[in-house]
Amino acid sequence: MYEPIRTKSVHRMADDDHDAYPHRSREEELDIQLAGHLAALLAVTDELGDTEAGELIARQVARLRGAPPARHAALSGASARELHEKAHALAGRALVVAASRADTTAAILAAERMDAHTAALAGEPALVAAP
Repeated sequence: MYEPIRTKSVHRMADDDHDAYPHRSREEELDIQLAGHLAALLAVTDELGDTEAGELIARQVARLRGAPPARHAALSGASARELHEKAHALAGRALVVAASRADTTAAILAAERMDAHTAALAGEPALVAAP
């Protein structure tokens, strides 16, 4: 009634190739993700002209990637408010990833940056960096 299966199962073939290419662990994937969010935050921070915060972020990116990050040199033409909003969102993303990988140092840095950008958006002059 049924014809016998003459070829290997597709699922079995996929299992055979499992060791044919390298795999990253969850921790390595989170490191890559966190470094990416922090590097984007670094670019916005550099554009805002906050060198002290930029250095702190650059150290974390270097720790995660094993090499110093490329620094942002170009200006996007965005307003200071738009940059602070973008930086706040990026710091929030970095905080979520840092918390999921239990990286206290990066989580504290991201939370501090979120606070600084929240204060800048609220108009506290002491925390607003000149563009």
